[in-house]
Amino acid sequence: MNPQQIGIFFDVDDTLYDHLQPLFEALQQVIPQQQESLSYSDVYQRFRYYSEVLVSPQNPQALPLEEMRYQRFILTLKEFEIEITEEQAKQMQAVYIGSQYNIRPYDGVVELIHELMDQGYTVGLLTNGPAEHQWKKICALHMDQVFARDRIFISGEVCLEKPDPAIFNYVNRLTDTTPEHSFFIGDSWRNDVVGAVSAHWHMIWFNARHAARESNHQPDTEAVNYTEIRTQLLAMIAKQFDSSSID
Repeated sequence: MNPQQIGIFFDVDDTLYDHLQPLFEALQQVIPQQQESLSYSDVYQRFRYYSEVLVSPQNPQALPLEEMRYQRFILTLKEFEIEITEEQAKQMQAVYIGSQYNIRPYDGVVELIHELMDQGYTVGLLTNGPAEHQWKKICALHMDQVFARDRIFISGEVCLEKPDPAIFNYVNRLTDTTPEHSFFIGDSWRNDVVGAVSAHWHMIWFNARHAARESNHQPDTEAVNYTEIRTQLLAMIAKQFDSSSID
C-alpha cells in the first residue's frame, strides 16, 4: 500500500488546542464573583452542546450565528443556576472571541503531525465554522505553516459540515483517499464521532474531558492525551498495512 492512500485528519477546536481556556477567560472577566461555584469542565461541555445544537441544520429552531453566540452563554449558565443579562452574554462573547486567537497546540500535536507527514501519509484538518474565524485560529496555532492549503477543509468554505457524511466523502474525493483507509481525530461526539462513523472512517475520540457517550455510534478507540492518540493511531495504521499485505 502507498502511504499516501492513508488519510489522517484532525478536528481543530478542543482537538488541536484547549478550547476551554477562552471560555474561562470570558467567565472570569464578566462574572468573577461566580468563579468558585463553577466546574469549568462541566460548563464547557454544556457550552459546546449549545454551540452545536443551536445552529444545527437538524434543529428546526436553529438560531442565526450571531444570536447563537451570546444565547449559548445564557442557556449554559442557566443550567448552573446563574442568570446573566443579554448584555453580559455579549460581553462574554467579545472576550471569548478575543481569547481564541491567543492559543497554543496541545503537547504532542505538532510532533505527531510531522511524524505522520514524514512517513508520507495524507494529513489534514477538517473543521466546522465560518471560514474567516477558523482560519484565524489555524494561523494563531501556526498550522497554516504546517499543512498545505489543499489539506485544510473548513465547513464555511465547502458549504458542508460535520456530522454530515457528505463532508467526509468530499474530503476523500479531493485527497484521493477512501473511507476504509481514512482516520479522524476529534473531540465532539455529535460532530466528529457521529460524522466519521457514519462516513465509515476510522475514529479516535479525543475525550480529554471524560464526556459521556451520547449515542450508539462506536469510535474505534478513545484517548485522553496525545501520547495515547499516537500509540492508538500508529497501531491502527499498522493493521491497515498488515491487511493489505495479506490481500
